[in-house]
Amino acid sequence: MSRKQGKDSQGLLDSSLMASGTASRSEDEESLAGQKRASSQALGTIPKRRSSSRFIKRKKFDDELVESSLAKSSTRAKGASGVEPGRCSGSEPSSSEKKKVSKAPSTPVPPSPAPAPGLTKRVKKSKQPLQVTKDLGRWKPADDLLLINAVLQTNDLTSVHLGVKFSCRFTLREVQERWYALLYDPVISKLACQAMRQLHPEAIAAIQSKALFSKAEEQLLSKVGSTSQPTLETFQDLLHRHPDAFYLARTAKALQAHWQLMKQYYLLEDQTVQPLPKGDQVLNFSDAEDLIDDSKLKDMRDEVLEHELTVADRRQKREIRQLEQELHKWQVLVDSITGMSSPDFDSQTLAVLRGRMVRYLMRSREITLGRATKDNQIDVDLSLEGPAWKISRKQGVIKLKNNGDFFIANEGRRPIYIDGRPVLCGSKWRLSNNSVVEIASLRFVFLINQDLIALIRAEAAKITPQ
Repeated sequence: MSRKQGKDSQGLLDSSLMASGTASRSEDEESLAGQKRASSQALGTIPKRRSSSRFIKRKKFDDELVESSLAKSSTRAKGASGVEPGRCSGSEPSSSEKKKVSKAPSTPVPPSPAPAPGLTKRVKKSKQPLQVTKDLGRWKPADDLLLINAVLQTNDLTSVHLGVKFSCRFTLREVQERWYALLYDPVISKLACQAMRQLHPEAIAAIQSKALFSKAEEQLLSKVGSTSQPTLETFQDLLHRHPDAFYLARTAKALQAHWQLMKQYYLLEDQTVQPLPKGDQVLNFSDAEDLIDDSKLKDMRDEVLEHELTVADRRQKREIRQLEQELHKWQVLVDSITGMSSPDFDSQTLAVLRGRMVRYLMRSREITLGRATKDNQIDVDLSLEGPAWKISRKQGVIKLKNNGDFFIANEGRRPIYIDGRPVLCGSKWRLSNNSVVEIASLRFVFLINQDLIALIRAEAAKITPQ
């Protein structure tokens, strides 16, 4: 019983201490609030706190949770004691604010509108990397690697500008500025190095294979004689004997290609540039071509090409033979008109229907005119002359009678105009020499072979008396 009573008394003591502590704390807060209110009334203005309007949502730590709970209790106490609602709720004022309040003069001081210096510095720092990245737009990591390799090989920016093919067409001044920026600008050099490290190994190998040849490399290659026929083994041996002089990405094939280029431009040691002839006659290309002996040239036969040519020749001869066999079946030949001269009639052409684009040769006594389709084949396809979508598939028929007269019969829906006179469907009209035939805005001139028609009329006259 005595232990239980001791515990109860201890609990009552703790609760009384907590109550007294909270009461003293509330009294202190009320006194501080009264001091602030009195100072604000004396100044006539309420000091404003700079705070951001942005709300950043993040998890709070344990100590922040305790402080926020204390702040909420203090704001409730202030609201009960009659603090102004316009005052921003928060933690207790700092010691610096208390000093400002105590040392403030009696006259009100207007707030300065000048922006804080820290804000302007922040803006300047944020703009600087944007300008740097803007300048890095045209220069790709591959261009930087090409520039570095070329300068290390030649030590001459002019040779780099003339000999290296970048992704863009840079001027000599741009190449110089970029090289100096890579050397002396820490921001640009750091960004360029990071971008070059991210290149694919195959891309790096391709860039290294395009590196320019240095003077030491060309001097070693020039010692290979122009009259000799060096092989890949020769240049491979040259690589093994001088590993320090040649670039690390050099291959025997690359050395052979550059040696051939040097030989072409007479840059080898045993070569001398031939002076121009002093005489009046200068050797030109045609003269040099005449001096070439054709018998010394090797005739390389291509068996695949010869086989293809032989097959094509057989195909063409077969088509010509088929056309010759079908020639007697043709009734009308279509020829392109090259001029406006009168047609040359042969012994088989009875008449010609001549248009602006083509001409139709009539070689039988009866031909059909119209528009050819897949299912309807006719003698004279008028669509070869121009737009024939208004023409019927079988528009008309031209016949030659025994007395030598030509007649046209209309079998289509639209009328046929002969010298301006309409020939309706189911009607016929006599065609004379130089008659103008108009079918759906397509105009033709009908020309008759007078000599052949005269012979036909003479034979008909002989047969008639019998």
